[in-house]
Amino acid sequence: MAEVSLIKATKSDMQTIWQMQVEGFSELLEKYRDYDTSPASESFEKVMARFEQPWTTYYFISAEDENVGAIRIVDKKDGSPKKISPIWIMSEYRNKGYASAAIKAAEDIHGANNWSLETILQEPGNLHLYEKMGYHQNGVIVNINDKMDIVIYEKE
Repeated sequence: MAEVSLIKATKSDMQTIWQMQVEGFSELLEKYRDYDTSPASESFEKVMARFEQPWTTYYFISAEDENVGAIRIVDKKDGSPKKISPIWIMSEYRNKGYASAAIKAAEDIHGANNWSLETILQEPGNLHLYEKMGYHQNGVIVNINDKMDIVIYEKE
């Protein structure tokens, strides 16, 4: 597995995180036109409001001495499933194993069990990633538009 480290983001990092998120999801936004749900169309204020939630932690995914992506973890520490929402790798660093290494690192920090995440059903690479990491579809599929559905994955 690729070597990554998760570096906890601070409030002063949030402009960078937001810019990376917009760029990181822009191809999917263009492909699926999901303006109401895409992380690429979220405002800085929305991302900052999430950062300020006590149960949210944003991390930079660091590899090759660069921030290659980011991941937001929701962990309410109340027995409810922890969530990955969202995770992304910048386009120039994709397909190098960084996403799976980042998920493993997040599980090492927050616990390996009781996780949930949502992803695009029409993106086979995403489905493969999560299934490889031990996640399974829970049967819930939400139609977003005529091009795109969201599927929910869980890991016990």
